[in-house]
Amino acid sequence: MPIYEYRCKSCGKKFEKLVRLSTQTTDIECPSCGQRKAEKAVSLVGAVSGASSSSAVSSASCGPSS
Repeated sequence: MPIYEYRCKSCGKKFEKLVRLSTQTTDIECPSCGQRKAEKAVSLVGAVSGASSSSAVSSASCGPSS
């Protein structure tokens, strides 16, 4: 089951929810206000490509360390 990011149309709160693909957005309840007026939000995905001198980025790599 994937995790989706939602935004409540009533209160504006953003939240994440682990849902089945068949789940309708009308079944998603806002954890803040309890309304069932959620819509899928656009989520940003972080990706690292190429070589970097940043130790934070290179330590997160799955490849061999240099």
